[in-house]
Amino acid sequence: MMRLKKIELLRDRVQSWDEYPFNVPCIGSLKHINVRSRVCFFVGENGSGKSTLMEAVAAHYGFGREGGSRNFSGETTGSARAIDPLLSALRVAFTKRTGKGFYLRAESFFNVATYIDSIGVVSGYGDKSLHAQSHGESFLSLLQHRFTRSGFYVMDEPEAALSPQRQLSFIVLLHELLKDNEDIQFLIATHSPILLAYPGAQIMSFDDGCIHEIEYRDSSPFQLVSRFVSEPERFVDMLLNDSDSVESE
Repeated sequence: MMRLKKIELLRDRVQSWDEYPFNVPCIGSLKHINVRSRVCFFVGENGSGKSTLMEAVAAHYGFGREGGSRNFSGETTGSARAIDPLLSALRVAFTKRTGKGFYLRAESFFNVATYIDSIGVVSGYGDKSLHAQSHGESFLSLLQHRFTRSGFYVMDEPEAALSPQRQLSFIVLLHELLKDNEDIQFLIATHSPILLAYPGAQIMSFDDGCIHEIEYRDSSPFQLVSRFVSEPERFVDMLLNDSDSVESE
């Protein structure tokens, strides 16, 4: 059975703790993460290091830097090489590597869709160009037609293209895939309290300067949205009043 089991930073291989990405607190303090679930979420504020670590794990598995399968090697910017120092200091342990799977990055999804069109393999993606669909439709089409086999699936903020209703559809799809296939695993970075609610998922928080496992109701997305929906008018009033106070100082 293919499974990501452990992510470990080999600290003696770090050349400089003052340079990116090791100067990011969560990356610099990383020792190891034991992955015990077939659905593992990375959650944390922007800049906390979750996408950086996820990108490095995906690269270790052999995915292209901008996403896609192991057959996708496109790279349109040099920024993808910024994680090279982390790659050389990271040990990513799998029970076995089948090479199957997909790496979905919201920020470079356009480039992946263009590459799919250029090599003429839309038959594996619903027989329709991903560019010929809305952003949300193309994401769901990809999930429904490409995420159907055994493998390792890495997703960076998939909710960026999904409405709340479609995030619920994503949870159902995730459940069906996991129910029908023991040899499939998902690693997902998200800000969505809807996606984080998937039963039995492991949630690793990148908040507070270190990576640590938390319960769903302790996650910052759940707590923030819960506070908001309980008293939305009061929440917004407080937010705007605080903003006015800062501007007047």
